[in-house]
Amino acid sequence: MSGTERKESEVRRMMQGPAPVVPTDLGLRAAARGGRLLRRHRALRRTGLVLLLAALLALAAWALVTEPWLVPPSPTTPPVTGF
Repeated sequence: MSGTERKESEVRRMMQGPAPVVPTDLGLRAAARGGRLLRRHRALRRTGLVLLLAALLALAAWALVTEPWLVPPSPTTPPVTGF
């Protein structure tokens, strides 16, 4: 008997037996758990968006204060010629 035939016979034996008893409140518990997961995902998404916006705001404030796009002043003065 090959592995496939053994599995098929085991499945057939399981299908012929009585159906397993399902708890009566299984649907309610599944719905409650789904609601909790949905609320958690929404909260994480909102928190991530708030943190992203705060980081962008901090970056914009830093850029406005330090103006990194300007060339820094030279440390020495150029020689004066033609005075």
